[in-house]
Amino acid sequence: MRTILCALCLSALAAGSLSAQGLTVSGLLDSTVSLKAGAGDAPAFSYGVEEYANLRLQAKIRDQAVFSAALNLIAAAGDPAANASLLAAYQTSSAAGLSPSAFTAGENYAAGFELERLSLRLNGDYLDFDGGLLRLPFGYGQIWGSSDFLNPKNPLYPDARPRAVLGAGLSCYPADSLKLLAFGAAPKNPFAPSGQGGLAGLSMDKHWDKASLQALYAFESPQEGSDQGIHRLGMSVKADVELALYASSPEAETGVKRISFSLVTDALYAYNRQAETGVEGLSFGLGADCSFFEGKLVALAEYLYSGETSSTALGYGGSFSNRNYLYTGLTYIISDYTSAGLALISGFDDVSFTPVITAQHDLFQGCSLLLSAQIPLDRDLFADNGEPGELGPRSQRSYCNFNAKVRLRF
Repeated sequence: MRTILCALCLSALAAGSLSAQGLTVSGLLDSTVSLKAGAGDAPAFSYGVEEYANLRLQAKIRDQAVFSAALNLIAAAGDPAANASLLAAYQTSSAAGLSPSAFTAGENYAAGFELERLSLRLNGDYLDFDGGLLRLPFGYGQIWGSSDFLNPKNPLYPDARPRAVLGAGLSCYPADSLKLLAFGAAPKNPFAPSGQGGLAGLSMDKHWDKASLQALYAFESPQEGSDQGIHRLGMSVKADVELALYASSPEAETGVKRISFSLVTDALYAYNRQAETGVEGLSFGLGADCSFFEGKLVALAEYLYSGETSSTALGYGGSFSNRNYLYTGLTYIISDYTSAGLALISGFDDVSFTPVITAQHDLFQGCSLLLSAQIPLDRDLFADNGEPGELGPRSQRSYCNFNAKVRLRF
């Protein structure tokens, strides 16, 4: 109950301070109804209702500093509350769900509160400093996020909000389109003895007209399981490419069609000498996206190799237990207000798949209706061979998961 009272007090304080110079409030409110046909040990049918709000505050102190904060507020009943996973749909943490001290349950609903961001930025002509509870994002991968080891992605939860870390970063801009970043973060275990599992690193971002490059190095201090620490070395590249296709001959200017697409490669290698890490420390992603018919149809594909001890592996910060995955998706813009999408998440090692169907319609400015359905499939579903796939119904505890959501942005 104390957490709910804290949330209400902070919200009231923000509302009462709206007239303060430089303070802005924004956010979103999701009202969701979910239906699930359960598989494995899950109920044959279940439902859930959920109210989720993300409230963001920002205050500028002249031109030299910016204060930022964000809160997550959730009330739920049915399936989300029964599984004690009120925040799981909005977090990419591998330890999904709330601890008993993070939510309160009543007769009609369970409610949760989370401090998502709390940070300060100091701006200079050539130096910027960020510190507090904040994001430290890395890499250009859209789906798997091999380099983004502090904010792991999972395409099964497309609405998940990236986790923050308690840390700091000092950015330097020695030249146009060049950024150097020195960063540090507290250990993943907040109760770890001082210095065990702490993180420090460097990154470089360089941008050209049609390409971007990021290089990354991070060191995680020794702790149990890595008595000499963990070294991480990564690189991410994004490039825009244009192809000219000729319908008849190069001389026929009217027959020229130009197709533009983006290529992304994202890789991070984690080396743990104690575990004698080999190729299993590598997480590598390669993807491309392209638009057709004057931007009405967007195609996206991204492959992932996830080593057993890599940044995307289960138990090492990620969510995946196999090696080879592929995401393919199509989004069609029906009108300025309506779009529909179809995606397929594939796991090649155990031949399992999860098709994802989505639709979105803008009811009015700032208000959207979003529909989505996930249908886990694997060989066991059709052949009954007793070997469930990672993306199959028994592992996902669902034959079909449908969500209808109304989203308000303010």
